[in-house]
Amino acid sequence: MSQINKKIGFLFLQGAGLQSSIWNNVLEKLPYPYLLIDSPQPKTNKKLTLDEYSMNIKQAVEKWEVEKIVIVAHSIGGVVALKCANLMQDRVVGLIAIGAAIPKDGGSFLSIFPYPKSLLMHIILRLFGTKPPESAIRQGLCSDIPESKTKDIIDNFVVESLHLYTDQTNVSSPNVSKMYVKLSEDKELDNVLQEKMIHNLNPDQIVELDTGHLPMISRSGELSGILLDFINKMD
Repeated sequence: MSQINKKIGFLFLQGAGLQSSIWNNVLEKLPYPYLLIDSPQPKTNKKLTLDEYSMNIKQAVEKWEVEKIVIVAHSIGGVVALKCANLMQDRVVGLIAIGAAIPKDGGSFLSIFPYPKSLLMHIILRLFGTKPPESAIRQGLCSDIPESKTKDIIDNFVVESLHLYTDQTNVSSPNVSKMYVKLSEDKELDNVLQEKMIHNLNPDQIVELDTGHLPMISRSGELSGILLDFINKMD
């Protein structure tokens, strides 16, 4: 599809371990510029801090000619999006959080969970690493997508730095146009937790999709329409 406006575009930040290719079906329907970001290779990112994740993205954006940016953040990408929005206040004009983690009071990803669970998750991540077992990926991330796509997710899953989960954002919800896309069948971040994330983000709009954790695969057409509706109102 031809690009109708090069002054505003989408910056996509997917969840932990996922490749930017998960957005491919969504991108086919977007007549706007977009920028995809992949995590650094596993050999180099084991000690990468949240600040370094964010600065890597900022450096990529600095080479992009688009003037204004709408960040599309999925899952733990919401944590990174908060940092990036703060770093790039002169260019970021919107934030769309898709089943995303939005800590309050400058907290970390783990801080979104109740204390006993967050402590247990911290211990598990430190002892066993940030790549979940295949069964957990299937049941959590891939609960409603085809087997072929599930296999791609598992085969290409990237090991992330522990810091992505534990570092404090030290920033609050940005003062830009915001939307939260709630995923009603999400097995990773359940409805109660997403309601908490919505409260933390304080979005201008809330949209609900009857889907699991990866709507960019299971409901790509509907998600594209949601993104277009959001940006068209700003364009």
